[in-house]
Formats: sequence, structure tokens, C-alpha cells
Amino acid sequence: MNILEFAMEKEKFSKDYYRRLADRSTSKGLMEIFNMLADEEAKHYKIIKQLKDKVPETAADTDVLSDAKDIFKRMRENAGEFNFDENELGIYKKAQDIEKESREFYLEKASQVDDPYQKRIFRRLAAEEKKHFFLLDNIIEFVSRPQQWLENAEFVHLDEY
Repeated sequence: MNILEFAMEKEKFSKDYYRRLADRSTSKGLMEIFNMLADEEAKHYKIIKQLKDKVPETAADTDVLSDAKDIFKRMRENAGEFNFDENELGIYKKAQDIEKESREFYLEKASQVDDPYQKRIFRRLAAEEKKHFFLLDNIIEFVSRPQQWLENAEFVHLDEY
């Protein structure tokens, strides 16, 4: 399996993982965020496939953090009691580990390739995975203490990125 096929498999695994998280989520807002992350991973898959097929890349950057911030705002407006199973934290931390590994993978590949186009694509994917990691960090913090997280004015959590 070549490096691009391996990268495609990583993205497919991540997409499927987020879909499973969305399916089991009891929070409509978190379900939306996990489906959004799954869609992001599907876009990454497409970018790598285009790179593999030597087709010019057509996917645009997304603003996943801004979109997530809007979802958290809606959650705040509809805030009630949030009850999360402690086991969910481990699942979200695993997702965060997957994002960290993906980012490191793309940074490593960017340093190994000579082609400027491939280098740029790998760096861009690494930057996207970093955003996903940061978003998951906020989800973990939110699930750990939802009322305090939502009460923090203007959601500075996501603005820090």
C-alpha cells in the first residue's frame, strides 16, 4: 500500500469513527459537530484521492471552528441539563489521539516529499487536523463541565485558536 492509499484509509477510518460518535450522541449539538467532522474527513479523503489520481484538488478550506461555535451558541440558547456518560470522555480522547496522529503523519509526509504541490496539500491537511484536535479539546472540556463551559461569555474557547 502506498502512502496516499494509507492516508485515504486513515481518513476513511476517521470519517467512520465520527459517524459512530454522531449516531450514539444524546446531544443534538454534539451530533451535528461529529457529523460535521465526519464530512471534513470525507473531504480530506477526496483531496488525497485527487492527489493520488493526479487531478487538481478542488476542495476548499472549511471553517469548522466557526461552524462549531455557532452550534455551541445554539446549545447555549437551549441549555438545560446536560448529562453525559463518563465513558464518552475516553471515546472523545481517542478521537483526539487520532487527530494528533493524523496531523503528525501529514507533517512528516510534507517534510519527506519534494513536490511543492504535495508538500502544500500535506501541510494543509495537517493544519485541518490541528483544528479538529482543538475542537475535540473543547468538546472534552464541555462534556466534563457543560454548564461552566456554556456560561463562559462569547465562547472564548474556540476564539483562542
